[in-house]
Amino acid sequence: MPGGPDKPMLGISYKIVAHLMFAVMFASAKSVGVAVPIGQVLFWRSGVGILVIIAFAAATHRLALLATNRIDTHAFRSLSGVTSMFCNFSAFSLLPLADATAIGFTQPLFVVVMAALMLGEQVRVYRWSAVILGLAGVIIIIGPHATLGGNHLVGALYALTGAALSALAMIFLRRMSAHEHSITIAFYFMLTTIVLSSFSFLLGWTPLDNTQMSALILTGFAGGIGQLCLSYSYRFAEASVLAPFDYTALLWAAALGYFVFGDFPILQVWIGAGFVIAAGLVIVWRERQLHRKSVESPV
Repeated sequence: MPGGPDKPMLGISYKIVAHLMFAVMFASAKSVGVAVPIGQVLFWRSGVGILVIIAFAAATHRLALLATNRIDTHAFRSLSGVTSMFCNFSAFSLLPLADATAIGFTQPLFVVVMAALMLGEQVRVYRWSAVILGLAGVIIIIGPHATLGGNHLVGALYALTGAALSALAMIFLRRMSAHEHSITIAFYFMLTTIVLSSFSFLLGWTPLDNTQMSALILTGFAGGIGQLCLSYSYRFAEASVLAPFDYTALLWAAALGYFVFGDFPILQVWIGAGFVIAAGLVIVWRERQLHRKSVESPV
């Protein structure tokens, strides 16, 4: 399959479908409720998802990509990713889909902070201002959940922690992307999730009825397809072109939340999400400006 960021509409289409699949994944996992332990949900999500990855690699004659000599690098990325996934699934089990999705949009803000602290990247006033704007949005979103307390507040904190850990995984991905294929990264991430989540069996797994098993199979299938679509979106369009379409996730989450669970985001969630999305777009704009300057500047 030809690569290269020269087909932006195809890349955008892949990105939008990826977020639809991820919204279906979280909705399916949420449908089983808190009756099924999160470790068991993660096992099914990654167990079915890894089969999708292997089938795709076999169909495209890329099984060789499942081998790697960089297990240590995959381990760090996968551990942060697995912990992030645990927090995210916990958040979606406790919060409306759109609320958890909106809080998850803080991931680019955490990437800015971590890139400055861990990679030594120079972060100037534009991106720091975006971080402050995004945090204001988070406070607006979390406010009603903090007032309600209980599972609402716990779910909001899970979502925020999941976004931070996802940002940490992205920092590792920045280091890996130059020498590892996206299929390889996805395969070892899911393999790590299967291994770690299987240990939760010791804490007790719930016997599944047909409805629950179907929901968890759909969770894994949608997650696997979403992972592939996300990876391939970057083969056809630049990251700065694709980044604004991450926010279609909120539309999918709001639609599924309304039609499947009868939830619809309250006004504070839309306002807070607007702040967070604006902050993310400022970061995207600034990254693009810096990229243009680096291209145009003489060697």
